[in-house]
Amino acid sequence: MRNYETFEYDVLVVGAGGAGLRAAIGAIEAGCKVGVVSKSLLGKAHTVMAEGGAACALANVDPEDGWKVHFRDTMRGGKFLNNWRTVEIFAKEAPERILELERYGAVFDRTPQGLISQRAFGGHKYRRLAHVGDRTGLELIRTLQDKAVALGFESHMETTLTRLLTSGDRIVGAIGYRRSDGGLCLFKAKAVVLASGGWGRMYKFTSNSWESTGDGVMMAFEAGAELRDMEMVQFHPTGMIWPPGMRGILVTEGVRGEGGILKNGNGERFMFSHVPDFYRAETAETPEEALRWVDDKKNNRRPPELLPRDVVARAIYKEVKEGRGSEHGGVYLDVSHKGADYIKKKLPSMYDQFLHLGDVDITRQPMEVYPTIHYAMGGVTSEPETCATTLQGLFAAGEVACGLHGANRLGGNSLTDLLVFGKRAGDAAGAFAKSSSFYEPDTHQIEEEIETLFAPFGRKDGENPFTLHAELQETMQTGAMIARTEESLTTTLNEIKQVQERAKNISVSGDEKFNPSWHAARDVLFMLTSSEILVRSALERKESRGGHWRTDYPNEDPFWAKHNVCAKKEGENIKLYATPVPEPPAEYQEILKD
Repeated sequence: MRNYETFEYDVLVVGAGGAGLRAAIGAIEAGCKVGVVSKSLLGKAHTVMAEGGAACALANVDPEDGWKVHFRDTMRGGKFLNNWRTVEIFAKEAPERILELERYGAVFDRTPQGLISQRAFGGHKYRRLAHVGDRTGLELIRTLQDKAVALGFESHMETTLTRLLTSGDRIVGAIGYRRSDGGLCLFKAKAVVLASGGWGRMYKFTSNSWESTGDGVMMAFEAGAELRDMEMVQFHPTGMIWPPGMRGILVTEGVRGEGGILKNGNGERFMFSHVPDFYRAETAETPEEALRWVDDKKNNRRPPELLPRDVVARAIYKEVKEGRGSEHGGVYLDVSHKGADYIKKKLPSMYDQFLHLGDVDITRQPMEVYPTIHYAMGGVTSEPETCATTLQGLFAAGEVACGLHGANRLGGNSLTDLLVFGKRAGDAAGAFAKSSSFYEPDTHQIEEEIETLFAPFGRKDGENPFTLHAELQETMQTGAMIARTEESLTTTLNEIKQVQERAKNISVSGDEKFNPSWHAARDVLFMLTSSEILVRSALERKESRGGHWRTDYPNEDPFWAKHNVCAKKEGENIKLYATPVPEPPAEYQEILKD
């Protein structure tokens, strides 16, 4: 067996994004020795891509706001598949986590009175997104990183973990390798916090960066943890479609929050024609009066561009499908009417990014956009209070965890999610570790993973991992994107199975040093499994709800309104089953009726 370095930590944190860093802070403050493993560089997490703001009911701009309204908006946005207790904790604790971040040193935009400024976002009744221009995620990461470094932890950057190690039903550590030289690293831990983010790289057009290959969620699955709502992936309405070099790059919802409007290829502001009955006023003489959401302070109707993301994404899809798309197959998002000074002040990153990357001046011209895969609402099942998973010693927080967002995430809820449940996961993992001991990892599991990692070097003239990845992206983009049917999903599943067979013969050349082909070989195996679970879950849910749109089952189904689709490993197979959605107590049901 190959040699490996061994590290011991009370708490091992997998991922150095917002959830991972906040978990590290909590575990350190509990008196634990903490190690943080990141696939990329410290500070380069996907959290920086969340630009528009962090949702919390501070009520600095709209005094009528409060945690109950935030709770209701989040439950409604998730089509009630959310765990109500998770949402309650989130809505109640979000304001304090933002104020805590400010105490750590975050510099938010301010109101004229000096309070944290808040902007409007899709699905939120009131203006509640605390923001730093359109660089909120970057500020969050910078602040948490400074705090965690000051407290002290050991960082393992550019290190990829590929297997969680178990003893019975307990997690005792993990194994992986350094990307620079292929050196193996064994991590022993009393508790592990999974904060590894999402898995959107199995799609062709995605806002996710190269790290998002689902390593964390698949390691949990392989170890025996329960997954939930894996069919629920979010297609952000506004990803760039032109120019080609910017395809898939996210246009923050902050653009629409600051007054950007959507137009089709005929120059029509089309969102008024796509308002679902759920959001439509009972009496409206014109489409412009259709929305029943009202800013109570100014009595101004909310723009339809700020409906929940699933509604806007489907509307764009329909406009293009029915022949009213833009020149390059999308729609136009225009904020130029707000004026150059306003745009440069409120959306500085958007202005600079698009001008220099795509030669698109958003102060003078519209952007061409189309839905892009953006976020995973499903993930590892985690308990609301402690973020504990179904495996002892394993905790999950952030995008890799499931429970908060239900069938559709509201914009801005992701950043606050990282803070609220990153803290809870870190606190709980720290408490667990303080009362636990180290367990010796199973050498058979270690040997098995080392064999999987290095097997591609022993094969000649086999399959190219990049080719397999491209084929997976193509089939997922074609058959499992916004509009899904039994036929498209079945075809996609069959194609995934064919690629899985070919993946058994992946071969790479060269050695372990700085070898992207070798890295891709393991990533592809993770993505193939997560894609299969996603598609199987989508076939199981025979209805349309939130981010899951079955055109052959266009309506919501009473059974699936009250059940989550879960997945677990059973031998070498994937077992799917339905579990009841926890029902809110009577007083909370009254809030949801309001």
